[in-house]
Formats: sequence, C-alpha cells, structure tokens
Amino acid sequence: MRFDLTVTVREQAGKGAARSMRRGGKVPGVLYGQGECLLLTIMPDDLKKILKSQAGSTALISLTVTGAKAKPSRTALLRDYQVDPVSGAVLHADLFEISMDKAIRVKVPVHLIGGMPAGVKEGGVLHHNARELLVECLPAALPDNIEVDASALNIGDGIHLKEIAKREGVRFMDDPDIMVVSVAAPMSDAKLEALLTSAAGPAAEPEVMAKGKEAAVGAEGAPGAEPAKAGAAAPAAAGADAKAGDKKDAGKEAPKAEKKEAEKKK
Repeated sequence: MRFDLTVTVREQAGKGAARSMRRGGKVPGVLYGQGECLLLTIMPDDLKKILKSQAGSTALISLTVTGAKAKPSRTALLRDYQVDPVSGAVLHADLFEISMDKAIRVKVPVHLIGGMPAGVKEGGVLHHNARELLVECLPAALPDNIEVDASALNIGDGIHLKEIAKREGVRFMDDPDIMVVSVAAPMSDAKLEALLTSAAGPAAEPEVMAKGKEAAVGAEGAPGAEPAKAGAAAPAAAGADAKAGDKKDAGKEAPKAEKKEAEKKK
C-alpha cells in the first residue's frame, strides 16, 4: 500500500521547539537514511491515516519534502512513532528513506485467514506464535502482510515457516523451523490443579526464625549447640576438682606415714 505525505523541513531542534510545534497542532519528525538526516514538520491528520491503515509499518510513503535543497520527492517507510498515552496524539515520527532499486528488510505482520481452525472447534487452544516475520525484498515487492490459512489445523497440529507458500521476490529471513501458528490440547482441570499445587508447594519457614527457634530450644536444655558445649565442660571441671581433692588428701596422709617410720627405727 502506498500513501502520499507532504512534510516541511524545519531548522529548530530540541525539546523546546518540539513542544512549540505540538502546541501549534503539528508533529515533529525526522527523516534519515541514504546518507542524510532532515528535521521535519508533519501534519497530524495525514500521519494518522497511515497509522490507522492495516499496512502501517510496511506502507510505502511518497514524500514531498518542502524546503529541501535537493530531492524534493522521496520514498520512505514509517520506522517508529510515539503516542501520548492519555490523549492518543502522535508526539513524534521517524521516517526511513529507501531506494526503490535496493533490497530492504522489514518485519511484516502475519494475518490468519480461513476462519476458526477445526481443532479450536473441538476445544483446542489457538497459539499465534509468530505475529511478525522478517522479510527481504525490493520496496515494490513488499507485502502488506503474510496470510496464513490455519482453518485445517486439528489439535496438536501447527504450521512452520517453511510450510508457508513463498511469494515471488520475497525472502523470509527467520528460522524456517519456527512455529507460526498451532493448536494445542486443552488442559484438564485435574492437570491444572496439580500444576498450581506443585507450583505453590509448602511454605518455607524463614531462615532467621528457624535459627531463633534452635537457639531457644538449646537454651531450654534440648540438644542445641551451645548447651551441649556447656554440658561437656561441666563434667570436665568436676573431674579436675576430684583430682585436686585427691592430691590434697595425699598431702595430708604423707606426714603421718613418715612419723610412724621414724618411731619404728627408734
């Protein structure tokens, strides 16, 4: 699809100039590519027509550039744009200039045709796995979209990129084995419940609380780490006292034995 768009070259740049343009009901834009970069002023109504079209990013735009020193007529693609999330007004637009005799790479949207797939009618779930495909072609051969007929898909079936009919002059750049669209079997209630239960699992006790509990148990005399060490030290200390007592008793008995020996000699 092709659109006509008239734009004007602007000299002022920066956020202040862009705000002034928006207050005046115009959209600031940039045209780059082909070794040149131009600041543009765009009328919002003409730009919205392109954005609302089904082609969108794949639309060829015939530009009439007012105020350009050279090449007043050019061809471009709408590469990117920004929209105000509240008002919906277009805040900025980036246009990419192309040459009609050079191949370009563009992401093209995938449109499913043929009505509801057979597998979906039986309760299956449709998965639109690839909503865009990267293609390489000359600008004149650029398709607005890639149509894929998914009406014959049963549960468990799918269409890979390599199974899509090729268009003349258009080359797919993605992996041929990627799944573009598929129909999966519905998940049973029992399987869903089991999945949710396993995902939730038992609540793990916080590590800090667990450590605090162990310390409390140990303090009460249970087999905690700290009380065990204290208990082991107590018997050792008792044993040391017993040995000390033996030595004291032995010291008391020694003088008595020496006196008896001396009396025998006399």
